[in-house]
Amino acid sequence: MSDSTVKKVSSKTAPKGDMGQTYLVSGKRLSMRLWENEKPQTDVSNRRDYETVGYVMNGRAELVIEGQTIKLEPGDSWLVPAHAEHSYRILEPFTAVEATAPPAQVHGRDEAKA
Repeated sequence: MSDSTVKKVSSKTAPKGDMGQTYLVSGKRLSMRLWENEKPQTDVSNRRDYETVGYVMNGRAELVIEGQTIKLEPGDSWLVPAHAEHSYRILEPFTAVEATAPPAQVHGRDEAKA
């Protein structure tokens, strides 16, 4: 029998990640985060054990993945494969939804900050 537990997380009370993203919900197979009006900043380059997909609602950013720069604007979506070296550079206030599989918070990775 599958797990039918319903989870609801308010973005007002959800924990924050190291770049300010809000952890919306996390399940056994994926997690979802919200970047809401994030200020311009640059993330350090990293590799993750999980796959990431995202969708830009507002603002502009650059995703540098394996040496290739991809400009992200409203309506764009992206995919970062597991283990790919990447970083984000937010160019102007940025709002996007991001999902990871398996969940980013598995084994303490990307642990949310209170």
